[in-house]
Amino acid sequence: MGHAAPGIWDADPSEGLRVRPGFVLADVDTDSTPGYSGDKKTAVGHLAAGAAELDRLQEMLFANSRLGDNRKILLVLQAMDTAGKGGILRHVVGSVDPQGVEIAAFKKPTSEELEHDFLWRVRPHAPSAGMIGVFDRSHYEDVLIARVRELAPAEEIERRYDAINAFEQELVDDDTTVIKVMLHIGTDEQKARLQERLDRPEKHWKFNPGDIDERLLTPKYREAYQLVFDRTATDAAPWYVIPADKKWFARIAVQQLLIDALRDMELSWPVADFDVEAEKARLAAS
Repeated sequence: MGHAAPGIWDADPSEGLRVRPGFVLADVDTDSTPGYSGDKKTAVGHLAAGAAELDRLQEMLFANSRLGDNRKILLVLQAMDTAGKGGILRHVVGSVDPQGVEIAAFKKPTSEELEHDFLWRVRPHAPSAGMIGVFDRSHYEDVLIARVRELAPAEEIERRYDAINAFEQELVDDDTTVIKVMLHIGTDEQKARLQERLDRPEKHWKFNPGDIDERLLTPKYREAYQLVFDRTATDAAPWYVIPADKKWFARIAVQQLLIDALRDMELSWPVADFDVEAEKARLAAS
């Protein structure tokens, strides 16, 4: 990838946000806007302009799939509580035709799911041709929560890293562009957002007392995320860490990653497999 529009990004987000060998999560400033020199006001305008392009490109991808093009995108969203996954779904993914989007959220496994390998429940939700698939929390929960909460033996978690890499390579081999995003929120900003949920009655439904329990485990989660990046940031399925203290930055960054992925496909509108002029004449005479 690498097509960020000049004047919007000073540096290509698909390069500046990508996890490379030697990446250290603790070095990321969660309040920063790497590669982008604009402010919230300019970002709102850029998000609107990007939404129009993303919508057009997604429709083109979907249209080509009707004629046999197998390509699709999988956006994996991972984050601590309040980091803004819902906002990404609403303001970025929500700007395209919902017929071209498949969203799956992987919560606590059911008793049936626990009887199978951890990827058993994930595989059926891989996006189909022409679609933008989104995992709102994903198979990575099985190496994050499982490690932090010690829900699986260490050797089983180690096996899962390799299984994830193999699974994602299968997706790539089946013409899927995999974009893995971690929205990285700072502890102070997270505290403020949780406080807001408690202060505003219309946001009480978003609050779960367990959110504070998870917050207390933030250092362990960050260690677990670092291991995830070390083990599963591959050339085939790269990770991008996006500072998320500024919601507007996280949104335009994810949007740009999707736009870049679609631009890289060099899409065009499918050519009609019928005589257009003859059909015009038939229509006029009908």
